[in-house]
Amino acid sequence: MVTTYQNWIGGRWAPARSGGTRENIDPASGELLGIFPRSGAEDVNDAVNAAQQALAAWRAMPGPRRGEILFRAGEVLVRRKEEFAREMTPEMGKVLKETRGDVQEAIDMTYYMAGEGRRCFGQTTPSELPDKFAMCVRQPVGVVAAITPWNFPMAIPAWKIIPALICGNTIVFKPASDTPKSAWNLAKTLEEAGLPPGVLNVVFGSGGEAGTPLVEHPVVDLVSFTGSNEVGRGIALKAAQLGKRLHLEMGGKNAIIIMDDADLNLALDGVIWSAFGTSGQRCTAASRLIVQRGILDELTKRLIARTEALRLGHGLDEGTDVGPVVNHEQLVKIDGYMEVARKEGATIACGGSIANVGALAKGFFFRPTVLTDVKRNMRVAQEEIFGPVIAVIAVDSLEEAIAVNNDVPFGLSTSIYTRDVNQAFRGIEGITTGLLYVNAGTIGAEVHLPFGGTRGTGNGHREAGQAALDTYTEWKTVFVDYSGKLQRAQIDVEAAKP
Repeated sequence: MVTTYQNWIGGRWAPARSGGTRENIDPASGELLGIFPRSGAEDVNDAVNAAQQALAAWRAMPGPRRGEILFRAGEVLVRRKEEFAREMTPEMGKVLKETRGDVQEAIDMTYYMAGEGRRCFGQTTPSELPDKFAMCVRQPVGVVAAITPWNFPMAIPAWKIIPALICGNTIVFKPASDTPKSAWNLAKTLEEAGLPPGVLNVVFGSGGEAGTPLVEHPVVDLVSFTGSNEVGRGIALKAAQLGKRLHLEMGGKNAIIIMDDADLNLALDGVIWSAFGTSGQRCTAASRLIVQRGILDELTKRLIARTEALRLGHGLDEGTDVGPVVNHEQLVKIDGYMEVARKEGATIACGGSIANVGALAKGFFFRPTVLTDVKRNMRVAQEEIFGPVIAVIAVDSLEEAIAVNNDVPFGLSTSIYTRDVNQAFRGIEGITTGLLYVNAGTIGAEVHLPFGGTRGTGNGHREAGQAALDTYTEWKTVFVDYSGKLQRAQIDVEAAKP
């Protein structure tokens, strides 16, 4: 029997008001996994109103008490990690070791941010006037809309929801339509941990039917969105018109730079993992390989051999290296870029086609692909393909590699492989992405450090670490004057005499 799931609004589970539903499908097999609400503006309005009603009590709860609820949620996630991972793989497609990592990121974020309940530090500073105390404190923004993608269906929601909660905000969460069960599992975890009704509300539905009314709702104070640049720019325009605070995390066209002196075995391990992990469907996936010419032929030959050896299959099968892409639309998009590559003069060295033989024909599988003879200005070197495709670009020097790396509309993640510490530090200085790895691949975040990018990747905010607190709080500056008389800043201050 297939289970029918519901929205979580005001502490109650309820179907969409319209009665509409949407099927959750396994992208590897086509199997029906569950039925979820197809929510609309009425459901969004119910959820936002519930969040608004819960806000005063939640923000008044002492931070350490909020932290205790999140610690309990972390314990639930630990106990159910394997269960949640095994339910995530069939709905998203990535292999089991990666879905375990997805849940682990949610665990790490929950424990880390729970500790902020006893910190969430402000600032104190000397006043320029006598008998006067000056300080800054954080306060919650208010009602937060969290809109998340399908590629990390538990980690990315946790990156938004958990920091927002510990800061005293209430939330309406609209997860991706392709991965609703993982969002449901996260919501159930917080419910089990004792989160008060209305503090977190979950509305399942499409971007057009549920996401747009959520962004436009007048009671929503902050929109936090992770997804495509196209959708993010549309949200940015709407948020500007409505005067809403906005946090965007969008695309990437990430590169691995490999210098002549690099450890090729280590570099190849990093390339394979970064390019083809999650079937290339990570915002930090490596889609460009910038290689110094002295090792170009050897590295390319070994990369093609490693890529052709990767095994496609269902993510729950232990022998699988690369799972399916998330849906048919994404499969068609990736396949379309192969014709773009050919027309621009690139060579498809391996892969480059839909895998539709045998059991693979039931799902959305694309063969891991290496493109060679790629020039820096080609579309396949500039646009985010979001699939298991990597483009090899030859360069003559570190300076050229840095220039090629920075010459894209995005600025999320870069990796450089070299044994020369001087080259490594020149790369650190010259590369203009938000994340930089030396002798490691482009993927892999740590929750206590800021995550985000430059240029078209975002709008200046960061997720995770202390930086996340700046997204979900506002600063309040407080002056306490105990002089017993009127003091006027600047006016009553004389310049210090030498």
